[in-house]
Amino acid sequence: MLGHARHALASIGFVATALFATIAPQAQAQVPYLQLPASQPKYAAIVVDAHTGEVLYAKRADSPRYPASITKVMTLYLTFEALESGKLRLTDRVQISPHAAAQAPTKLGLRPGDSLTVEEAMYAMALKSANDIAVAMAEKLGGTESRFAALMTLRAQELGMHNTRFVNASGLPDSRQITTARDLAILSRAVMRDYPQHYKLFNTQQYVFRGQTLRNHNRLLGRMPGVDGLKTGFTNASGFNLAASAVRDGRRLIAVVMGGPSTAVRDQNAQDLLLTGFDVAARRARGENITVAQNLFEPEPTGGLVRPSTEQGDGEQDELKIVLASATPLPVHMSSAKAASPRPSAKGKWTVQVGAFRSKKDAREQLSFVKSRFGKHFAGAEGFVADREAGAYRSRFKGFASEKSAKAACSVMKSKRLACMVIDPG
Repeated sequence: MLGHARHALASIGFVATALFATIAPQAQAQVPYLQLPASQPKYAAIVVDAHTGEVLYAKRADSPRYPASITKVMTLYLTFEALESGKLRLTDRVQISPHAAAQAPTKLGLRPGDSLTVEEAMYAMALKSANDIAVAMAEKLGGTESRFAALMTLRAQELGMHNTRFVNASGLPDSRQITTARDLAILSRAVMRDYPQHYKLFNTQQYVFRGQTLRNHNRLLGRMPGVDGLKTGFTNASGFNLAASAVRDGRRLIAVVMGGPSTAVRDQNAQDLLLTGFDVAARRARGENITVAQNLFEPEPTGGLVRPSTEQGDGEQDELKIVLASATPLPVHMSSAKAASPRPSAKGKWTVQVGAFRSKKDAREQLSFVKSRFGKHFAGAEGFVADREAGAYRSRFKGFASEKSAKAACSVMKSKRLACMVIDPG
Protein backbone atom coordinates (compact mmCIF):
# COMPACT_ATOMS: atom_id res chain seq x y z
CA MET A 1 0.00 0.00 0.00
CA LEU A 2 2.81 2.36 0.98
CA GLY A 3 4.74 1.47 -2.18
CA HIS A 4 1.68 2.22 -4.29
CA ALA A 5 1.29 5.63 -2.63
CA ARG A 6 4.93 6.44 -3.26
CA HIS A 7 4.54 5.50 -6.91
CA ALA A 8 1.52 7.78 -7.22
CA LEU A 9 3.42 10.70 -5.73
CA ALA A 10 6.40 10.09 -7.97
CA SER A 11 4.17 10.13 -11.03
CA ILE A 12 3.40 13.81 -10.48
CA GLY A 13 7.02 14.54 -9.77
CA PHE A 14 6.96 16.21 -6.35
CA VAL A 15 7.56 14.21 -3.17
CA ALA A 16 7.60 15.78 0.31
CA THR A 17 10.41 14.40 2.45
CA ALA A 18 11.56 14.66 6.04
CA LEU A 19 13.79 17.40 7.38
CA PHE A 20 17.48 17.29 6.67
CA ALA A 21 19.26 15.18 9.27
CA THR A 22 21.53 17.97 10.49
CA ILE A 23 18.73 19.58 12.49
CA ALA A 24 18.16 18.61 16.10
CA PRO A 25 15.00 16.50 16.49
CA GLN A 26 13.14 19.21 18.39
CA ALA A 27 13.94 21.73 15.64
CA GLN A 28 12.62 19.53 12.85
CA ALA A 29 8.99 20.28 13.65
CA GLN A 30 6.85 19.65 10.62
CA VAL A 31 8.78 21.62 7.99
CA PRO A 32 8.64 19.69 4.71
CA TYR A 33 11.52 19.62 2.25
CA LEU A 34 10.91 18.77 -1.37
CA GLN A 35 12.49 16.67 -4.01
CA LEU A 36 12.38 18.58 -7.28
CA PRO A 37 12.79 16.26 -10.29
CA ALA A 38 14.74 17.31 -13.34
CA SER A 39 12.18 15.33 -15.34
CA GLN A 40 9.76 18.29 -15.13
CA PRO A 41 11.01 20.38 -18.08
CA LYS A 42 8.65 23.32 -17.49
CA TYR A 43 9.51 23.64 -13.81
CA ALA A 44 11.31 26.76 -12.57
CA ALA A 45 11.32 28.34 -9.14
CA ILE A 46 12.89 30.98 -6.95
CA VAL A 47 12.62 32.06 -3.31
CA VAL A 48 13.64 35.62 -2.46
CA ASP A 49 13.81 37.65 0.74
CA ALA A 50 11.48 40.54 -0.07
CA HIS A 51 13.40 43.05 2.06
CA THR A 52 16.99 42.38 1.06
CA GLY A 53 16.53 40.75 -2.32
CA GLU A 54 18.65 37.77 -1.27
CA VAL A 55 18.02 34.64 -3.32
CA LEU A 56 17.42 31.76 -0.92
CA TYR A 57 16.79 29.22 -3.66
CA ALA A 58 16.71 29.21 -7.44
CA LYS A 59 16.09 26.46 -9.97
CA ARG A 60 16.09 27.39 -13.67
CA ALA A 61 15.25 30.88 -12.42
CA ASP A 62 16.56 32.55 -15.60
CA SER A 63 15.12 30.08 -18.10
CA PRO A 64 12.42 31.54 -20.38
CA ARG A 65 8.88 30.67 -19.37
CA TYR A 66 5.37 31.81 -20.26
CA PRO A 67 3.90 34.03 -17.52
CA ALA A 68 0.23 33.22 -18.24
CA SER A 69 -2.07 35.31 -16.01
CA ILE A 70 0.70 36.48 -13.70
CA THR A 71 1.01 39.00 -16.55
CA LYS A 72 -1.87 40.85 -14.89
CA VAL A 73 0.41 41.81 -11.99
CA MET A 74 2.22 44.11 -14.42
CA THR A 75 -1.09 45.36 -15.83
CA LEU A 76 -2.12 46.18 -12.26
CA TYR A 77 1.27 47.74 -11.49
CA LEU A 78 0.77 50.24 -14.32
CA THR A 79 -2.80 50.81 -13.11
CA PHE A 80 -1.50 51.62 -9.62
CA GLU A 81 1.07 53.92 -11.20
CA ALA A 82 -1.67 55.77 -13.10
CA LEU A 83 -3.70 56.16 -9.90
CA GLU A 84 -0.74 57.61 -8.02
CA SER A 85 0.10 60.05 -10.82
CA GLY A 86 -3.51 61.27 -11.01
CA LYS A 87 -4.07 59.92 -14.50
CA LEU A 88 -6.76 57.63 -13.11
CA ARG A 89 -9.27 57.71 -10.28
CA LEU A 90 -10.90 54.68 -8.69
CA THR A 91 -14.31 55.95 -9.79
CA ASP A 92 -13.36 56.46 -13.46
CA ARG A 93 -15.18 54.21 -15.94
CA VAL A 94 -13.42 51.56 -18.03
CA GLN A 95 -15.23 50.92 -21.31
CA ILE A 96 -15.50 47.45 -22.82
CA SER A 97 -14.53 47.47 -26.50
CA PRO A 98 -15.42 44.75 -29.01
CA HIS A 99 -11.78 43.62 -28.83
CA ALA A 100 -11.91 43.34 -25.05
CA ALA A 101 -15.25 41.55 -25.08
CA ALA A 102 -13.92 39.01 -27.58
CA GLN A 103 -11.17 37.73 -25.25
CA ALA A 104 -11.18 34.07 -24.28
CA PRO A 105 -12.18 33.05 -20.73
CA THR A 106 -11.55 33.51 -17.90
CA LYS A 107 -13.51 36.76 -18.16
CA LEU A 108 -16.40 38.74 -16.69
CA GLY A 109 -18.30 38.53 -19.97
CA LEU A 110 -19.37 42.17 -20.20
CA ARG A 111 -20.73 43.26 -23.56
CA PRO A 112 -19.22 45.90 -25.86
CA GLY A 113 -20.29 49.35 -24.71
CA ASP A 114 -20.69 48.28 -21.09
CA SER A 115 -18.36 49.70 -18.46
CA LEU A 116 -17.18 49.27 -14.88
CA THR A 117 -15.17 51.39 -12.46
CA VAL A 118 -11.40 51.27 -12.22
CA GLU A 119 -11.74 49.82 -8.73
CA GLU A 120 -14.06 47.06 -9.96
CA ALA A 121 -11.67 46.35 -12.81
CA MET A 122 -8.77 45.96 -10.40
CA TYR A 123 -10.64 43.35 -8.35
CA ALA A 124 -11.75 41.54 -11.53
CA MET A 125 -8.13 41.23 -12.67
CA ALA A 126 -6.64 40.31 -9.29
CA LEU A 127 -9.28 37.79 -8.18
CA LYS A 128 -11.06 36.39 -11.22
CA SER A 129 -8.12 37.00 -13.55
CA ALA A 130 -10.55 38.44 -16.09
CA ASN A 131 -8.93 38.67 -19.52
CA ASP A 132 -11.56 40.99 -20.98
CA ILE A 133 -11.05 43.49 -18.17
CA ALA A 134 -7.26 43.40 -18.48
CA VAL A 135 -7.59 44.31 -22.16
CA ALA A 136 -10.13 47.05 -21.40
CA MET A 137 -7.77 48.57 -18.85
CA ALA A 138 -4.89 48.34 -21.30
CA GLU A 139 -6.92 50.23 -23.90
CA LYS A 140 -7.87 52.90 -21.37
CA LEU A 141 -4.27 53.50 -20.32
CA GLY A 142 -2.46 52.90 -23.59
CA GLY A 143 -5.02 53.58 -26.30
CA THR A 144 -4.52 50.11 -27.74
CA GLU A 145 -3.53 46.83 -26.13
CA SER A 146 -0.38 46.56 -28.25
CA ARG A 147 0.77 50.02 -27.24
CA PHE A 148 0.08 49.24 -23.59
CA ALA A 149 2.07 46.00 -23.92
CA ALA A 150 5.03 48.04 -25.16
CA LEU A 151 4.70 50.22 -22.05
CA MET A 152 4.60 47.06 -19.92
CA THR A 153 7.83 45.82 -21.49
CA LEU A 154 9.54 49.17 -21.02
CA ARG A 155 8.53 49.33 -17.36
CA ALA A 156 9.70 45.75 -16.89
CA GLN A 157 13.13 46.69 -18.24
CA GLU A 158 13.28 49.68 -15.91
CA LEU A 159 12.49 47.43 -12.97
CA GLY A 160 15.33 45.10 -13.91
CA MET A 161 13.24 42.39 -15.59
CA HIS A 162 15.73 41.93 -18.42
CA ASN A 163 14.35 38.63 -19.71
CA THR A 164 10.70 39.69 -19.99
CA ARG A 165 8.67 40.76 -22.99
CA PHE A 166 4.93 41.49 -23.01
CA VAL A 167 2.74 41.53 -26.11
CA ASN A 168 -0.65 41.45 -24.37
CA ALA A 169 -2.13 42.62 -21.07
CA SER A 170 -3.84 39.40 -20.01
CA GLY A 171 -1.35 36.55 -20.37
CA LEU A 172 -3.39 34.67 -22.95
CA PRO A 173 -1.18 32.35 -25.04
CA ASP A 174 1.40 34.02 -27.27
CA SER A 175 4.82 32.51 -27.93
CA ARG A 176 6.40 35.98 -27.93
CA GLN A 177 5.32 36.75 -24.35
CA ILE A 178 8.05 35.40 -22.09
CA THR A 179 9.51 35.97 -18.65
CA THR A 180 11.48 34.11 -15.96
CA ALA A 181 10.89 33.11 -12.36
CA ARG A 182 13.50 35.65 -11.30
CA ASP A 183 11.81 38.45 -13.23
CA LEU A 184 8.43 37.65 -11.68
CA ALA A 185 10.04 37.80 -8.23
CA ILE A 186 11.39 41.25 -9.14
CA LEU A 187 7.91 42.33 -10.22
CA SER A 188 6.30 40.93 -7.08
CA ARG A 189 8.82 42.75 -4.93
CA ALA A 190 8.26 46.00 -6.84
CA VAL A 191 4.47 45.89 -6.38
CA MET A 192 4.60 45.46 -2.61
CA ARG A 193 7.42 47.99 -2.26
CA ASP A 194 6.09 50.73 -4.55
CA TYR A 195 2.34 50.42 -3.93
CA PRO A 196 1.75 48.97 -0.45
CA GLN A 197 -1.57 50.81 -0.28
CA HIS A 198 -2.84 48.70 -3.20
CA TYR A 199 -1.09 45.44 -2.36
CA LYS A 200 -4.03 44.43 -0.13
CA LEU A 201 -5.91 43.79 -3.36
CA PHE A 202 -3.99 40.52 -3.78
CA ASN A 203 -5.02 39.39 -0.29
CA THR A 204 -8.76 39.73 -0.97
CA GLN A 205 -10.38 36.30 -1.06
CA GLN A 206 -13.68 37.35 -2.62
CA TYR A 207 -15.43 40.39 -4.08
CA VAL A 208 -19.05 40.83 -5.16
CA PHE A 209 -19.56 42.42 -8.57
CA ARG A 210 -23.16 42.97 -9.71
CA GLY A 211 -24.34 40.04 -7.64
CA GLN A 212 -21.54 37.77 -8.88
CA THR A 213 -19.01 36.61 -6.28
CA LEU A 214 -15.47 36.77 -7.64
CA ARG A 215 -13.19 34.36 -5.77
CA ASN A 216 -9.43 34.58 -5.64
CA HIS A 217 -7.67 31.78 -7.54
CA ASN A 218 -4.78 31.79 -5.05
CA ARG A 219 -5.70 28.86 -2.81
CA LEU A 220 -2.85 29.49 -0.40
CA LEU A 221 -4.80 32.48 0.94
CA GLY A 222 -6.43 31.33 4.15
CA ARG A 223 -4.71 27.94 3.93
CA MET A 224 -1.15 28.86 4.80
CA PRO A 225 -0.76 31.37 7.65
CA GLY A 226 1.00 34.53 6.55
CA VAL A 227 0.28 34.27 2.83
CA ASP A 228 -1.20 37.53 1.50
CA GLY A 229 -0.65 37.46 -2.29
CA LEU A 230 -0.02 37.47 -5.21
CA LYS A 231 -1.26 35.79 -8.41
CA THR A 232 -1.81 32.50 -10.19
CA GLY A 233 -1.57 31.68 -13.88
CA PHE A 234 -2.18 28.80 -16.27
CA THR A 235 -2.10 27.97 -19.94
CA ASN A 236 -1.39 24.62 -21.56
CA ALA A 237 1.98 25.93 -22.69
CA SER A 238 3.00 27.45 -19.35
CA GLY A 239 1.74 24.86 -16.92
CA PHE A 240 0.52 25.99 -13.50
CA ASN A 241 2.26 29.13 -12.23
CA LEU A 242 2.12 30.97 -8.92
CA ALA A 243 3.80 34.01 -7.44
CA ALA A 244 3.18 33.90 -3.69
CA SER A 245 4.32 35.99 -0.75
CA ALA A 246 4.10 35.35 2.98
CA VAL A 247 5.16 37.00 6.23
CA ARG A 248 6.41 35.22 9.35
CA ASP A 249 8.15 36.70 12.41
CA GLY A 250 8.55 40.03 10.64
CA ARG A 251 10.25 38.49 7.61
CA ARG A 252 8.64 38.44 4.15
CA LEU A 253 9.52 35.91 1.48
CA ILE A 254 8.47 35.66 -2.16
CA ALA A 255 8.23 32.30 -3.92
CA VAL A 256 7.63 31.92 -7.64
CA VAL A 257 6.78 28.47 -9.02
CA MET A 258 6.34 27.96 -12.76
CA GLY A 259 5.37 24.95 -14.83
CA GLY A 260 3.63 22.89 -12.17
CA PRO A 261 1.75 19.83 -13.46
CA SER A 262 -1.42 20.66 -11.53
CA THR A 263 -2.93 23.29 -9.25
CA ALA A 264 -2.54 21.11 -6.18
CA VAL A 265 1.09 20.22 -6.87
CA ARG A 266 2.00 23.84 -7.68
CA ASP A 267 0.37 25.12 -4.49
CA GLN A 268 2.01 22.48 -2.33
CA ASN A 269 5.39 23.19 -3.88
CA ALA A 270 5.07 26.94 -3.26
CA GLN A 271 3.97 26.34 0.31
CA ASP A 272 6.87 23.98 0.98
CA LEU A 273 9.37 26.39 -0.54
CA LEU A 274 8.08 29.19 1.69
CA LEU A 275 8.13 27.00 4.79
CA THR A 276 11.63 25.86 3.97
CA GLY A 277 12.75 29.44 3.39
CA PHE A 278 11.39 30.60 6.73
CA ASP A 279 13.00 27.66 8.52
CA VAL A 280 16.38 28.35 6.92
CA ALA A 281 16.12 32.06 7.75
CA ALA A 282 15.35 31.24 11.39
CA ARG A 283 18.28 28.83 11.59
CA ARG A 284 20.61 31.42 10.05
CA ALA A 285 19.49 33.84 12.78
CA ARG A 286 20.66 31.24 15.29
CA GLY A 287 24.09 31.19 13.65
CA GLU A 288 23.81 28.20 11.31
CA ASN A 289 25.43 28.41 7.89
CA ILE A 290 22.77 26.85 5.68
CA THR A 291 20.85 27.46 2.45
CA VAL A 292 17.50 26.30 1.15
CA ALA A 293 19.33 24.34 -1.53
CA GLN A 294 20.94 22.16 1.11
CA ASN A 295 17.49 20.88 1.98
CA LEU A 296 16.11 20.39 -1.54
CA PHE A 297 17.03 17.27 -3.49
CA GLU A 298 16.45 15.90 -6.98
CA PRO A 299 15.74 12.20 -7.37
CA GLU A 300 17.80 10.05 -9.68
CA PRO A 301 15.88 8.05 -12.32
CA THR A 302 15.93 5.09 -9.93
CA GLY A 303 14.34 7.14 -7.17
CA GLY A 304 17.53 7.63 -5.17
CA LEU A 305 18.85 10.97 -4.01
CA VAL A 306 21.63 13.02 -5.49
CA ARG A 307 23.67 15.71 -3.83
CA PRO A 308 21.92 19.05 -3.14
CA SER A 309 22.10 21.41 -6.06
CA THR A 310 20.89 24.85 -7.09
CA GLU A 311 21.20 27.25 -9.96
CA GLN A 312 21.65 30.71 -8.51
CA GLY A 313 22.90 32.36 -11.68
CA ASP A 314 23.25 35.87 -10.29
CA GLY A 315 27.00 36.14 -10.56
CA GLU A 316 27.66 36.73 -6.86
CA GLN A 317 27.82 33.29 -5.32
CA ASP A 318 29.28 34.39 -1.97
CA GLU A 319 26.33 36.41 -0.68
CA LEU A 320 23.75 35.54 -3.37
CA LYS A 321 22.32 39.04 -3.46
CA ILE A 322 20.01 40.57 -6.04
CA VAL A 323 20.26 44.36 -6.02
CA LEU A 324 17.21 45.67 -7.84
CA ALA A 325 17.71 48.95 -9.63
CA SER A 326 14.16 49.93 -8.74
CA ALA A 327 14.77 49.44 -5.03
CA THR A 328 16.76 51.40 -2.49
CA PRO A 329 20.28 50.04 -3.12
CA LEU A 330 21.96 47.82 -0.58
CA PRO A 331 25.03 49.34 1.10
CA VAL A 332 28.23 48.95 -0.89
CA HIS A 333 31.74 49.25 0.57
CA MET A 334 33.45 52.20 -1.03
CA SER A 335 36.71 50.21 -1.21
CA SER A 336 35.20 48.13 -4.02
CA ALA A 337 35.01 51.20 -6.25
CA LYS A 338 38.62 52.38 -6.11
CA ALA A 339 39.30 51.20 -9.63
CA ALA A 340 40.62 53.42 -12.38
CA SER A 341 41.04 57.17 -12.10
CA PRO A 342 38.37 59.22 -13.90
CA ARG A 343 38.78 59.85 -17.61
CA PRO A 344 38.22 63.32 -19.06
CA SER A 345 34.57 64.14 -19.66
CA ALA A 346 33.40 62.69 -22.95
CA LYS A 347 30.82 65.43 -23.61
CA GLY A 348 29.02 62.97 -25.83
CA LYS A 349 25.35 62.80 -26.73
CA TRP A 350 24.55 59.28 -25.53
CA THR A 351 22.67 58.71 -22.25
CA VAL A 352 22.25 55.65 -20.07
CA GLN A 353 19.34 55.09 -17.68
CA VAL A 354 20.04 52.96 -14.59
CA GLY A 355 16.66 52.95 -12.84
CA ALA A 356 13.24 54.53 -12.36
CA PHE A 357 11.89 55.38 -8.92
CA ARG A 358 8.84 56.85 -7.23
CA SER A 359 10.97 59.17 -5.06
CA LYS A 360 13.74 61.55 -6.10
CA LYS A 361 15.72 60.45 -3.04
CA ASP A 362 15.82 56.83 -4.26
CA ALA A 363 16.82 58.00 -7.74
CA ARG A 364 19.73 59.99 -6.31
CA GLU A 365 20.83 57.06 -4.14
CA GLN A 366 20.91 54.89 -7.25
CA LEU A 367 23.26 57.36 -8.94
CA SER A 368 25.59 57.19 -5.92
CA PHE A 369 25.42 53.40 -5.92
CA VAL A 370 26.30 53.14 -9.60
CA LYS A 371 29.18 55.62 -9.24
CA SER A 372 30.62 53.73 -6.26
CA ARG A 373 30.17 50.24 -7.73
CA PHE A 374 30.78 50.84 -11.44
CA GLY A 375 32.71 54.11 -11.43
CA LYS A 376 35.31 53.15 -14.03
CA HIS A 377 32.59 52.30 -16.55
CA PHE A 378 30.76 55.61 -16.01
CA ALA A 379 33.84 57.84 -15.70
CA GLY A 380 33.36 61.05 -17.66
CA ALA A 381 29.56 60.70 -17.68
CA GLU A 382 27.44 63.06 -15.61
CA GLY A 383 24.77 61.61 -13.35
CA PHE A 384 21.42 63.35 -13.01
CA VAL A 385 17.80 62.69 -12.07
CA ALA A 386 15.33 63.39 -14.86
CA ASP A 387 12.12 65.24 -14.04
CA ARG A 388 9.25 63.08 -12.90
CA GLU A 389 7.34 61.52 -15.77
CA ALA A 390 4.58 58.88 -15.63
CA GLY A 391 4.96 58.75 -11.86
CA ALA A 392 8.70 58.03 -11.79
CA TYR A 393 12.06 59.77 -11.52
CA ARG A 394 14.72 58.36 -13.85
CA SER A 395 18.37 57.95 -12.76
CA ARG A 396 20.54 58.72 -15.79
CA PHE A 397 24.14 59.33 -16.88
CA LYS A 398 24.75 61.60 -19.86
CA GLY A 399 27.86 62.36 -21.86
CA PHE A 400 28.81 59.01 -23.39
CA ALA A 401 30.80 59.60 -26.57
CA SER A 402 29.31 56.74 -28.54
CA GLU A 403 26.60 54.10 -28.56
CA LYS A 404 29.33 51.49 -28.10
CA SER A 405 30.60 53.03 -24.84
CA ALA A 406 27.05 53.44 -23.52
CA LYS A 407 26.20 49.82 -24.30
CA ALA A 408 29.45 48.66 -22.70
CA ALA A 409 28.51 50.38 -19.44
CA CYS A 410 25.04 48.84 -19.57
CA SER A 411 26.50 45.42 -20.29
CA VAL A 412 28.42 45.50 -17.02
CA MET A 413 25.29 46.55 -15.11
CA LYS A 414 23.17 43.84 -16.68
CA SER A 415 25.75 41.18 -15.89
CA LYS A 416 24.95 41.91 -12.23
CA ARG A 417 21.18 41.74 -12.82
CA LEU A 418 20.80 45.52 -12.59
CA ALA A 419 18.52 47.64 -14.74
CA CYS A 420 20.19 49.62 -17.49
CA MET A 421 19.09 50.92 -20.87
CA VAL A 422 20.71 53.08 -23.54
CA ILE A 423 18.77 56.15 -24.64
CA ASP A 424 19.19 57.14 -28.29
CA PRO A 425 20.10 60.84 -28.57
CA GLY A 426 18.00 61.16 -31.72
